[in-house]
Amino acid sequence: MDPQNTNMNTGAKMLLNHVKTLRLHTGNLVNRSRLKKKCPCSPSEELQDCIQATLSDWFSTAKPPSEDFADTLDCSVPQATDAIVPEEREELKVSAKLFLCESGQSSIRDAVEMACQTLAVSQLDSVIIAPPGLLEGDSQTLAHLQPAWEELEALVRSQRIAAIGTSDLDKDLLEELYNWAQVKPSSNQVNLASCCVMPPDLTAFAKEFDIQLLTHNDPKELMSAATFKEAVQEGTQDLDIADWRLEWVLRYSIIVKSRGIIKAKGYLVSARKASP
Repeated sequence: MDPQNTNMNTGAKMLLNHVKTLRLHTGNLVNRSRLKKKCPCSPSEELQDCIQATLSDWFSTAKPPSEDFADTLDCSVPQATDAIVPEEREELKVSAKLFLCESGQSSIRDAVEMACQTLAVSQLDSVIIAPPGLLEGDSQTLAHLQPAWEELEALVRSQRIAAIGTSDLDKDLLEELYNWAQVKPSSNQVNLASCCVMPPDLTAFAKEFDIQLLTHNDPKELMSAATFKEAVQEGTQDLDIADWRLEWVLRYSIIVKSRGIIKAKGYLVSARKASP
């Protein structure tokens, strides 16, 4: 085995064993030839491939730190990253969907701040929230949504986000949220796997209050703990990450407004080591 590769692998393992938080950026998938050759049949498979490929690329170049270990480790592939230059900002729409894997308003702020920093923008044009999955038998209520929505509203007030939206709300819950919220939802995503046709009452309510109805094909759980563990182990040559848990996943897209084409898309992922 190449001694240099051995040193790099040792350095990467040292870093991962010492940090408390792992932040991963897949870079622009539009430009990444390794992932272009695959055609994932689901968003979950795409995310798994992205985590595996990004960690594998990072793992092969990581070096041991020359100073003390930091608490947070940022894994990204610099040449695959597409920061937006200021001259182009007005021509582009930056949208994101934030999948929360556990409750906690700080996750929302962290994800939005990381997205702004990574893409070199001061504001995201829209963010759609997908709250953590519910326990078997539970149903989504306004009380479940309120803490996350209040954090999104604060980010709108601080001009980090221009518009905020929801995912998979029926007409009654969307109406409850709309009536309670200070910053109204601008959109609501509907999963076409659960309804082939938009419910008429939802369509009528959205039209009356100028809420855009969008469709998506994301599963209820974007990535399970087992799948995340598998993706990391494959990307890091079987490093044991049993005590890591996924916090959130943010999927972004950058669209050229005048042409409607995707200039960039990618994922930001955050995982935290469980406290001993």
